[in-house]
Amino acid sequence: MPADPLLDHIRSVPDYPKKGVLFRDITPLLGHSRALRDACWRMASPFELNPPELVAGIEARGFILGGIVAHLLGAGFIPIRKPGKLPSKSVSREYALEYGSGTLELHQDCVKKGQRVLLVDDLVATGGSAEAAVLLLRSLGAVVDAGSFLIDLPDLGGKRKLESLGLAFHALLSFPGA
Repeated sequence: MPADPLLDHIRSVPDYPKKGVLFRDITPLLGHSRALRDACWRMASPFELNPPELVAGIEARGFILGGIVAHLLGAGFIPIRKPGKLPSKSVSREYALEYGSGTLELHQDCVKKGQRVLLVDDLVATGGSAEAAVLLLRSLGAVVDAGSFLIDLPDLGGKRKLESLGLAFHALLSFPGA
């Protein structure tokens, strides 16, 4: 089986953002129209027959991919932000990641109870940010039962963590190792 052509547009950067981390940079993919279009179509396609009402994207690269996936599926878009970026009442949740910790926030009124939401992000490592996003959305009454990601780092356990939440996990690329 030939290698996925999207791999040609992912740059590996050693020791970023700290020593021992191999960062998977999708900037080259974002700058290549055909690769970006292909990635977003492939991230959206499993959900075309039963599209969500909303797509939620995690800041920052999840905004780019999630916005396009939302457009392709005819869905609205929910930005999941870093602290202090939302102008109205919000809810927040802290999480751990492979090289530190963070907090995510949502507007309290971004979703109505029972609305189906697809979570989108560029990469799943430990699954901390995606787990926090799912739990935040669910705390507001959203039905979040699937996530679509560009890259999975399976050795860091994020996929297992998200599947334990009942999330159907879809990723285009997998990079073994840390």
